[in-house]
Amino acid sequence: MTTPYQHPGAASPTYASPIPVRSAHLGDALASEWTKIRSVRSTMWTLGVMIVLMVGIGLGTAAIVAASDVDLQGESALGFGFFGVLLGTICVITLGVLTIASEYGTGMIRTTLTACPSRSRVLAAKAIVFFGLVFTITAVFAALVAVVQTGMVEATEPTGDEWLRATVGVALFVASIGLLSLAVGTMIRHSAGAITIMIGVMLLPLVAAMFMFSESLADVQEFLLNYAIPSQLIGIYGEAAAGGSAGPVGWEPVWIVLGITAVAMGGAFAVLNSRDV
Repeated sequence: MTTPYQHPGAASPTYASPIPVRSAHLGDALASEWTKIRSVRSTMWTLGVMIVLMVGIGLGTAAIVAASDVDLQGESALGFGFFGVLLGTICVITLGVLTIASEYGTGMIRTTLTACPSRSRVLAAKAIVFFGLVFTITAVFAALVAVVQTGMVEATEPTGDEWLRATVGVALFVASIGLLSLAVGTMIRHSAGAITIMIGVMLLPLVAAMFMFSESLADVQEFLLNYAIPSQLIGIYGEAAAGGSAGPVGWEPVWIVLGITAVAMGGAFAVLNSRDV
């Protein structure tokens, strides 16, 4: 069989792909990260445990209060959701770290960055998908618990702002803590180390304040007690729920944590773009 003769000066034949070729954009990275976060077992287990803690502890606390006939002295029942949300935040911290640190542990991050060479786009997509998922789940179940609690406990009817803070405010706070964990995981690149750091950030200030018996450390003790993550979380529910704390209450804790998280995410972007994989 003979092949057709081609003149040496003739142009080489070109191949045109029938598949449309276009440049990748943020939407593609978002779709990829959404596929990853919803298909791994760690997401199902951590968020599943978070939901169980929020619902179980929140409603259990309300049931105990309702059975004991405690006089709430004009206070709403929304503050009882704090206990389940606080423990559920630990699950969010774990998931936030694993969202990126697990890829460093398995080496999958190399594949991710090969498919999407823009590191900033990868981290932005992870942050958006993670924040949106945690915010939605927290807001939905915080609202569910709040509705049931107000029906179980005889207390003052919450105002509109109290309802908003106990649902949207709490969801923003918890999702921001998770995003802060993602930023720490990006910079540390080690799951166990980053989770340990975040658990320390969450609990160590309160533990340290309990052992500050010296009068010279009174101001430091008060600062730690008022600005620790658990104190700020309960402050979202209001001054009465926080026991008349002099620390931030209402929406202030949300803005504080959002600001800290923004700074940490800036550091994460800088580290990711300047350090080798």
